[in-house]
Amino acid sequence: ALQLTESGGGSVQAGGSLRLSCVVSGFPYIRYCMGWFRQAPGKQREAVAIIDVDGESTYTDSVKGRFTISSDTKKNSIDAIYLQMNDLKPDDTAIYYCAATRGAGCSMAPADFPYWGRGTQVTVSS
Repeated sequence: ALQLTESGGGSVQAGGSLRLSCVVSGFPYIRYCMGWFRQAPGKQREAVAIIDVDGESTYTDSVKGRFTISSDTKKNSIDAIYLQMNDLKPDDTAIYYCAATRGAGCSMAPADFPYWGRGTQVTVSS
């Protein structure tokens, strides 16, 4: 079975940086689109950034200019994704999840992603 394993979360002060990683293992090996999502206490899970196998990326407005998603790809599959987070703000505090889909198209809707990691906590203090 396909497994996603996140790492890199932690606690930082506002203005600080963190880099999240998500490594893919298992089968199926063709992954068209992957993304980072987050969920803060009492809020719905939301997309942060997504990237397809061609490297095309999309960001939610609140992180544009501060976060960068990147990926390692091989033979039309994504093996890992990363999220470089700079100028972190207290509102960025959440559990960050890595997700993947084999379906065509790359959307910002969590429901379109059948594969999920367990999440990593990011806490930003003011």
